[in-house]
Amino acid sequence: MENTNVIIVGAGAAGLMAAYTLSKAGKKVTVLEACNRTGGRIRTLDNTQFFNHAELGAEFVHGDLPVTLGLLKDANIPYYPAGGEMWQYSNGTFTKDAGIIESWPLLMEQLNALHDDMTLNDFLEQHFTDVKFEDLKESVRRYAAGYDTGDPARMSALSLRSEWQNEDEGAQHRIEGGYCRLINYLVTAIKEAGNHIYLNAPVTQIRWSAGKAKAIIADGEIYEASKIIFAIPLGVWQAPKAAKGFIHFEPAIEPQMQALQNMGFGAIIKVLLQFNETFWEDNVTEELAHQSLKKMGFLFSEEAIPTWWTQAPQHSPMITGWLGGPAAKDWANKPAEEILQHSLQSLANIFNRSADWLKGHLIASHIANWTADPYIYGSYAYDTIHTAQSLELLKQPIGETMYFAGEYMYQGPAMGTVEAALTSGKDVAEQLL
Repeated sequence: MENTNVIIVGAGAAGLMAAYTLSKAGKKVTVLEACNRTGGRIRTLDNTQFFNHAELGAEFVHGDLPVTLGLLKDANIPYYPAGGEMWQYSNGTFTKDAGIIESWPLLMEQLNALHDDMTLNDFLEQHFTDVKFEDLKESVRRYAAGYDTGDPARMSALSLRSEWQNEDEGAQHRIEGGYCRLINYLVTAIKEAGNHIYLNAPVTQIRWSAGKAKAIIADGEIYEASKIIFAIPLGVWQAPKAAKGFIHFEPAIEPQMQALQNMGFGAIIKVLLQFNETFWEDNVTEELAHQSLKKMGFLFSEEAIPTWWTQAPQHSPMITGWLGGPAAKDWANKPAEEILQHSLQSLANIFNRSADWLKGHLIASHIANWTADPYIYGSYAYDTIHTAQSLELLKQPIGETMYFAGEYMYQGPAMGTVEAALTSGKDVAEQLL
């Protein structure tokens, strides 16, 4: 049995930030990570076939975010602007800077008049009954599912209103060398403080009483501390009992487990494709679009894999595909090869090339099916109509002994981001000090 001041379950951004903050304060900390690596939903590919530091998970710093940028400054890790032109492809036509949804002002007018929360689906069905709004409703569902990766049948309309009113059009950044550098900085600092991070150490059982917690991992090893922080993804809490990652509590914590079930956790598939040329910048594409796509950052479509982005402003022959929400959940068990075929066909339809032509120019591919990933089971949190009530309970320590951390615990403008995870980890650690 190993004794420590604080046990942290999970070595993603939230868990490592909590451990880093506690380590700096001189606390003895033990981090238990189920996987064979740190980082959680941050995973930078170390594959020479790919564009340098391709990101399978988190990729962007969405705006001037204080905790993330502060940590990058402390670690002396540079970052650079990400961005480019926004394009839409629909019915054979490329349109630059097109609004995603035509009747957006009307949608926001109805949302702004809403007093009582309801799901996005219920809101659309109640406020847009005329058949002429069918396209609008479909576009809104697709946008919400794609961006927030959630299920419109569960998403909070009031939360989406707040998000859409405050959308940050500000600077987007990428980290020089990838997000893994931030993770490595935290890991190094934790270890240099004399603390331990154990990999391949899935916690299967917690036995606790006020002021004492025992974490038992799969091989029977026991770790004991007076405090324990759970920094695992919401998807793991919501997984069935037979799933990898399920934690059994003695005594049970039913109110908290129910609160976790009532929150929203999205589904995502991310596709990385490396070609031997940037064909979306060539003359064939320019003739097709009747203008140059050389500065294209994002491309939105209605294809099977609908959203694509480049490494703009860098001109790299890598393009990233993104499928979020119920469609990604439906594809959770699809073989990677089948998802790759759908991805190539989506690009073929958009850029008027054959899928075989694209395959012939493909150097490398990687399918990140996060929804099927054990110990993750999805993308990031979204608000349901029950989230606020759940957070009220989950923010209270259980018996002054057990604490929850993670991006799903964050309340603020950077929901569903690394910033949310880092902020939550830092806040919980400071609560313990």
